[in-house]
Amino acid sequence: MIAEVEVDPDTGTIKVDRLCAVDDPGTIVNPLTLEGQLHGSVAQGLGETLVEEVVYERASGQLMSGSFIDYAMPRADIMPTIESDFACLPTKNNLLGTKGGSEAGNVGAPAAVINAVLDALAPWGIADVPLPAKPERVWRALRDATGGKPRAESD
Repeated sequence: MIAEVEVDPDTGTIKVDRLCAVDDPGTIVNPLTLEGQLHGSVAQGLGETLVEEVVYERASGQLMSGSFIDYAMPRADIMPTIESDFACLPTKNNLLGTKGGSEAGNVGAPAAVINAVLDALAPWGIADVPLPAKPERVWRALRDATGGKPRAESD
């Protein structure tokens, strides 16, 4: 999987512009369902990478993100254009030659997206941003890298 992202250095906001994925589902039984599985797994991977976080109150251990009001889930506005293809190598482990068909999104998307983000942040010497890479975390990493100075003063 390959990701193309934009990072706004003033706000830390990440926009995933495009994802390119190639998956090996073996023999394709239903192409439409397979494409839907890939899109759903990409949403899952983007959620893990950019927005989803379980939060506990430090003193009591009380779960603070126990409902969908408090727990961010991926939305349509974070979904990029997805270009997909399939390298179909049937397996010999079953008669149809089928395999799982959605691993590229939920396994490949987090690595592809965060590495694209780190590539965008490399000019500031940033080599790590904890997941989920929420805007505040990216903004703090940029602020720490520039010594708290506005971008114009640190360029």
